[in-house]
Amino acid sequence: MQQRTDEPVPTPGASAGNAATGAAGAATSAATGASATGALPKAPTRDGPASVPGALALLVLCASHFMDAIDLSDVGVALPAIQHDLGMTSASLQWIVSAYALGYGGFLLLGGRAADLFGRRRTFMAAVAVFAVVSVLGALAPNGALLIAARLVKGIAAGFLAPAALSLITTGWPEGPQRGRALGWYATAGASGFISGLVLGGVLTEISWRLVFALPVPIAAAALLAGRRLLPADPPVTTRGKIDLPGALTATGGLVTLVYALAQAPEHGWGSVRTVVLFAAAALLLALFPRIEARSRRPLVPLLFLKRRSTAGTNLTIFAMWGAYTSFAFLATLYLQNVLHWTPLQTAGAFVPLGLVNGALAPFAGRLAARFGAHRMIGAGMLLLAASYALFFRIGPDSAFLTVVLPVMALNGLGTAATFPALNMSAVAGVPDRDQGLAGALLNTSMQIGGAVVLAVVTAVVEAGQRANGGGDPLAGYAPGTAVIVGTVLAGLGATLLIRHRRPNSPSRNAT
Repeated sequence: MQQRTDEPVPTPGASAGNAATGAAGAATSAATGASATGALPKAPTRDGPASVPGALALLVLCASHFMDAIDLSDVGVALPAIQHDLGMTSASLQWIVSAYALGYGGFLLLGGRAADLFGRRRTFMAAVAVFAVVSVLGALAPNGALLIAARLVKGIAAGFLAPAALSLITTGWPEGPQRGRALGWYATAGASGFISGLVLGGVLTEISWRLVFALPVPIAAAALLAGRRLLPADPPVTTRGKIDLPGALTATGGLVTLVYALAQAPEHGWGSVRTVVLFAAAALLLALFPRIEARSRRPLVPLLFLKRRSTAGTNLTIFAMWGAYTSFAFLATLYLQNVLHWTPLQTAGAFVPLGLVNGALAPFAGRLAARFGAHRMIGAGMLLLAASYALFFRIGPDSAFLTVVLPVMALNGLGTAATFPALNMSAVAGVPDRDQGLAGALLNTSMQIGGAVVLAVVTAVVEAGQRANGGGDPLAGYAPGTAVIVGTVLAGLGATLLIRHRRPNSPSRNAT
């Protein structure tokens, strides 16, 4: 079964066989009232700021996440118009989505380490500027090739932007309620951007699809102007280390190759020589990476960092959580349009309750995670997500929105609100300030790869079910595909057993 290219997919950049994208959060408006308006006292850390930035600084960081989420969700709505205007084939059209995933997923680790070494504010500002410029170039692209190239560069910029923004929050706001509140608003910004992208993408596409690609530009310009005055200054570059070039090339090359292999496999065949060679090359590069890091004096990713139980548990959990969501959004889109025959705008509207519940509750979820423990909040959220996906088994050819679709979306929004801020908190808890960008990048990388891998498995299962049925049942393959999604979430729930942190005032905060 192949996704129809004349229909939008209301997921943060997911399509059949494509690598899933997300800003991590997009699954995840402003942050007014998110924190105190003035600088609050904070015990200085080894290389962190001595005071908490104000609400306006948080607003700048939330705006960048809002911008990224809009750019992820509005593109799907514009795909049919792009295909008609530029004369692109279905195979080339998918790369408008996949090119972004390729750049984003492949450059996250390098982007996170660059933020740690060369300055988080500096990296953030540069990434926002590039994001704005390539948005303009994409809006003006005269052909499909240049549009795809612009999307690739924009994905790379997002690979630097996301960990820089997240690490500015986790180093600026101390562990505990303040950080939980800040990360909650950050997740709310992503959810709000996702909803706004669905609605604005549909409206602007009626005028011109080029306006969709220009939509992030004014937000980026505002973030650049405000960020220069509001974001904390970086330490001098001379006080920081150098990039581990062999490790960076190996990790980035391995991740880019893996994402590319996953994106092109449905078109060329999972068993084709091309696909097998790509997967083998990715496996070789990723296997070489820890060996290179073990011998490096300044490793890109310290091996002790990867061996932390909480790091492993957090990244395995978000791998499963985001992979399940991406696959569910894909299946739900096909079900609503192919089975219930909803219009693209109606389909986008079905996901609005999910985003509204997520956006409304995420700030409070961050506070609860800080109070009761991130691992408990993550476990509760994963149970809610598993329950929401299990409700999807109730779908039928005559399902009603209020009794079947709405409960699934509302419960999913609740589970996402409980899980995503807590996972961000868990990813950086106990990590020295000098490695906060890396911790955020590793979390986002796990999320992107999880989306790509689980979506590929679910797509294969659904297609196998439809082939076995011979096309007689439009719902063939949906039940086994949903079963894979539920199983993935339950596996992620098991991974939460590895997550356990000391209290924020623990001496481990600056431990190596």
